[in-house]
Amino acid sequence: MDKDDSMWSRKGATMSDKSARKEFGLTQQEIIAAIRAGKLQSRESNMHGNPWYRLLRHEVESLVRDKSGQDHLHKKKLQKELADLNKEARALTTRLKAVERRRAELNKELDG
Repeated sequence: MDKDDSMWSRKGATMSDKSARKEFGLTQQEIIAAIRAGKLQSRESNMHGNPWYRLLRHEVESLVRDKSGQDHLHKKKLQKELADLNKEARALTTRLKAVERRRAELNKELDG
């Protein structure tokens, strides 16, 4: 496996075209134009008959930096990190509520 192939298999090193649109505000036309211009490497895949492109994250970030500037890229990365933290906090809150409910049930059963 050469260096190029290892990038494609590393966790977090790739993203779908849909994720690139959502996370960085790119359009599908911009992504396809960048692929055709050689600015983005891609691998085409299908999921349930629906085609999608797998892209290298560092190349997408470079494209966004060239298109909109470093400040825009930094802001988008911070927004993504905040969204991930909010999602994790919601999951932890849900889990904590379930633990507290079960603890209350056990205490009630022990007291009764």
